[in-house]
Amino acid sequence: MTEAILERGLDKECPICSGVMEHCFTAQVLGKYLAQYEVCNACGFLRAHEPHWLVEAYSSAIAAADTGLVMRNIALACKLAGALYWVTGERGEGRYLDAAGGYGMLTRLMRDLGFDFYWTDKYCDNLLALGFEYNQARGACRVVTAMEVLEHLTDPAAFIEETLALSGAQTLVVTTELYEGTPPQPDAWWYYAFATGQHIGFFQRRTLETLAARLGLQFASANGLHIFSKMAVNERLLRTVTGRWASLAGSWWIRRRLGSKTMDDHKMLLKRIS
Repeated sequence: MTEAILERGLDKECPICSGVMEHCFTAQVLGKYLAQYEVCNACGFLRAHEPHWLVEAYSSAIAAADTGLVMRNIALACKLAGALYWVTGERGEGRYLDAAGGYGMLTRLMRDLGFDFYWTDKYCDNLLALGFEYNQARGACRVVTAMEVLEHLTDPAAFIEETLALSGAQTLVVTTELYEGTPPQPDAWWYYAFATGQHIGFFQRRTLETLAARLGLQFASANGLHIFSKMAVNERLLRTVTGRWASLAGSWWIRRRLGSKTMDDHKMLLKRIS
């Protein structure tokens, strides 16, 4: 099959900006499926074409090869604490939701830092934040987070709209690795994660900016945090408070200011059990 035939066969409308998707490269997924990847030259959205292997890829909701899960969540919690405290103005009264929250690690870490965080996930068991599952009866959230989620989706716009509606939040904070320029070659970017088959969509900053504009939201990005909001976000401040050393020191200070929920949660759960 020639590249020309592939290109004609894969051309479809971009789900982000309605531009034309064009064939980019071919790669082996899960060690056995030959997958076609296509890119929108208008907004930079890159995706796997018709990822039929997803059921198999998600036989385990969190890939066993994700050895960076714990360290990444710790670093992320520190950055997120700075963003919520300094950029969105949290002072201990807000409610928060970690959507697609996996095992509940980030929810637990954020509660330990003093934030009233809750968890939800359609596909993963809550192991670390039991008792703090979210439902709309708890009330609207100030901010909702979705960490390492966008790259797993076939329709990012629908996810953002549904998540904001579910939580009642004005702001969504996400993480996903971005690429610059032309799409990296298959052997040049670890984030493709072909071996696990779970990453099917990839973004540039301009892709996320286009997505935000389509949804009528403001956009800001710094140090790996990408924010979609109905309100303007101070990107310079975001960059400052989410830097490596600022976030590490800041999270300790914020925990002291807000008061950790670790022991209060412990007592509540013991009371519930008894």
